[in-house]
Amino acid sequence: MRRYSSVWVAVLGVVAGFLACLLCVRIGENRRYVKAEYEDWRKLNLVLQTIDKNYVDTVDHKKVTDAAIEAALGALDPHSMYMPPVRLEASEAELQGNFDGIGIQFNVPNDTAIVLEVIPGGPSEKIGLQPGDRLLKVDDINIAGVNYPQDSMVRHMKGPAGTKVKISVKRGQDVIPFEITRGKIPVHCVDAAFMVDDTTGYLRLSKFSRTTYKEVTSRTSELLAAGMKRFILDLRDNTGGYFDQALLLSDLFLPKGASIVYIEGLHRKREEYSADGKGLLQKIGLAVLVNEGSASSSEIVAGAIQDNDRGILYGRRTFGKGLVQEPVYFTDGSGLRVTVARYYTPSGRCIQKPYEGAGKYEYDIYERYAEGEMLSADSIKVDKSQEFETVGGRKVYGGGGVVPDIFVPVDTTRASRFYVSCNRKATQMRFASAWFDTHHGELQAIDDFASLERYLDRSGLEKAFLDFAASKDGLKPSSQAEWAGERNYMLTQVRALVGRYSKLGDDAFYHIYLATDNVFEAAMKK
Repeated sequence: MRRYSSVWVAVLGVVAGFLACLLCVRIGENRRYVKAEYEDWRKLNLVLQTIDKNYVDTVDHKKVTDAAIEAALGALDPHSMYMPPVRLEASEAELQGNFDGIGIQFNVPNDTAIVLEVIPGGPSEKIGLQPGDRLLKVDDINIAGVNYPQDSMVRHMKGPAGTKVKISVKRGQDVIPFEITRGKIPVHCVDAAFMVDDTTGYLRLSKFSRTTYKEVTSRTSELLAAGMKRFILDLRDNTGGYFDQALLLSDLFLPKGASIVYIEGLHRKREEYSADGKGLLQKIGLAVLVNEGSASSSEIVAGAIQDNDRGILYGRRTFGKGLVQEPVYFTDGSGLRVTVARYYTPSGRCIQKPYEGAGKYEYDIYERYAEGEMLSADSIKVDKSQEFETVGGRKVYGGGGVVPDIFVPVDTTRASRFYVSCNRKATQMRFASAWFDTHHGELQAIDDFASLERYLDRSGLEKAFLDFAASKDGLKPSSQAEWAGERNYMLTQVRALVGRYSKLGDDAFYHIYLATDNVFEAAMKK
């Protein structure tokens, strides 16, 4: 019986296999092919329709659509992107030059947010918030002493103009509740502007927002009135923004008819932009500071200045973004940024760096460090096949950012054990906050730089900082030699952070901090 059973099993197996083969052949014979065309996106539509009709579970159309859009744009270039409603709103607000909120700037040196600045004319100033106030609660949410995420704090404080939010702060030993009606808050793109000496003005620009031209002309008019003959424009770490603001800023410096930039794309005819000759700063000596964080609109300005031989660029090779994005808005509040053209500097160079290769584009800056470019001009990669000439006949190169006229390396002399340890624990920032707690009245009474310097000189900050670092963080220099090597830099940093709590705000911070800035120092030598 067992023998016969085995035989039958074998026979049935052969028959089943034969039937399966017939079934496969049958399916193959009846296989339907759907015509898929790439040119009119038919294949993509067919895939989505097939999912909709056949997928085993209910399809989340929003999730799949957003994923498909992001994947499609990701296959184009690094700067074409899809933005969901929340992200688009935040991006637009930042560049528009205002947002809805309560009007404070704060920092989180430990685990509690401290108000650095109350924006003049904003809701918080009107209700009585002050620099130095510690934020305890937003509505019923405890945000102090719990390592509450900083971006979440911002999100809770922001909201439509006209709505209310409750803020509890600690001021000295008192806990004070405020009910604040949110309003329109201006966002400034000029971080600082001041006279460095009797004839040299300095301005640091953080981005190209809708208010850039207006802010820069206002602040530079003040510098001209103060006797400015030479101007240092700091575009380091300025990631760009509105194209038209880059044109307007370039126009300030260039003579009539000088080329600023031109753009061109497959579906965009060549458009050229030139200076109108009405700029306020045409006769002013000019230095522009750039680095690997200077991108997009910053590079338009830097390229226009360099190609027209209008000023001298100092620093390190810029980011390398030569693509122009155009916004597309959808009724659900989301939007696209689609690359529609490349821009070209007056000499004809496109400074867009290569973006082939997954991940390589994003890690380009790290590669520059690894390959020594941040320390040596000889290590800078230039594409000699893209050689162009400035108005004066100097050679410049495209294909990978704007190379400055005078290279200034990263300063690596400050990386001592004590300095690194203090930075890791934010000791300098925490010390400045603690100092302000006990010297609030003195600092808030200072409104000019000379007075601030006299105050800092006589305040005994060196001993106070070293005592704070030792008692709070258990940190101290390993030797007198170590402290002697970094004393100047660290005390300058401490002075700048303390000075920021005066009425001068960021003007004080940058004015003091520039004393240890090697790029600024190089520009001042000329």
